[in-house]
Amino acid sequence: MKILPVQIDVYALIILLGVVQGLFLGVFFLTSKRGQNIANRCHGWLTLALAAVSGEIFLNYTNYTFQALWTGDFSEPLNFVIGPLFYFYTFSRIRKRLPHRWGWHLLPFAVWVVNSLTWHYQPIEFKYNSYVHAWHPELPYIDADEYLEEDFTELRAYISEITMVSCLIYAVLSLLTIRNAIRQRPELRSSDQLQSLRFLSWMFALVPLLIVLVKPQFQRDVGDYLLATYIAATIYATSFLVMRGSVFFREDLLPDSPAPETEPPADTRKKYERSSLSEEIEENLLNRLNRLFEDEKPYLESDLSLPKLAQRLNTSPHHLSQLLNDRLEQSFFDLLATYRVREAQQLLRDAATVNLKIDEIAERVGYNSTSAFHTAFKRLTGQTPAQFRSMATSSRSA
Repeated sequence: MKILPVQIDVYALIILLGVVQGLFLGVFFLTSKRGQNIANRCHGWLTLALAAVSGEIFLNYTNYTFQALWTGDFSEPLNFVIGPLFYFYTFSRIRKRLPHRWGWHLLPFAVWVVNSLTWHYQPIEFKYNSYVHAWHPELPYIDADEYLEEDFTELRAYISEITMVSCLIYAVLSLLTIRNAIRQRPELRSSDQLQSLRFLSWMFALVPLLIVLVKPQFQRDVGDYLLATYIAATIYATSFLVMRGSVFFREDLLPDSPAPETEPPADTRKKYERSSLSEEIEENLLNRLNRLFEDEKPYLESDLSLPKLAQRLNTSPHHLSQLLNDRLEQSFFDLLATYRVREAQQLLRDAATVNLKIDEIAERVGYNSTSAFHTAFKRLTGQTPAQFRSMATSSRSA
């Protein structure tokens, strides 16, 4: 066997950093309370799969595979799980659940896992020839006998094309899921979460295009380092989005109101006595707040916070909090609950949404927790959502 020396260049470093960050990010999504969220689990497994694929390309590109021939093509079955996992992540991020019959999407992956056994259980000489064939076609082969028939599906020669089609199909499904969510709730168009999701979906949609551009330019797998570089860029873009939304960077360490779903403190007018907010400015801000709530319904966004709302109104969180306490005699979370419950009442009355479950209505009006929705609804109406719907149904049929 002829063994080539290890080569490390800029591409190799970028790919390696992407692998390390992918492993870290995958573990981050899958551990602690984050791992209890279905979308986080999908994203975590997706990131680990991308790290594994990039890791194999790193070994091949740098010639480390000559030192560890047993790793040859170890991540190939993951080509069939990347697309479904990204779609699962997008769907569950919006719907809070996996799509129906999601297991069928993983059938090609399962088939390829079984198929991979036929080339993993081969002599080391066979694996040497496979690596040389894919990455160093200039080197001569050595004599090798197969233990098993290498590929019972007879599709392995088309792995790049199949991967491209898979990524394209699931990228389209993800973008359609986002479009349908916006059609159902137009106010989500300006949501930071949905914009981040759309950005990642378009990055994923570029993968098939990149395969089309790269593969014809290189013999066999030699150009895969460019795909791994793009994967590294995607992983770091995801990391940036995670950091951008992290509570670590929030300036409101002592917020004007308590965390969501808790009771706000009593009247806090005294702390605004020295505020520069005049009655005229306050009136103008109140009008803008009312118009925003009527036109865009930002209260339906589950991640809406006092600083985010203040940013939309071009004011400070302190001034907005003063307005709510002085003019509306409400905390920020009381205001959200009022509008969300009002919206829920419309959905519970409407015959077009009579088949929606209570938890689906809670999600539509901005609550991540059904119990929090029940608590707010009962506090403001004196009834549970189910009781309210029952009375509304009786009134329609009377």
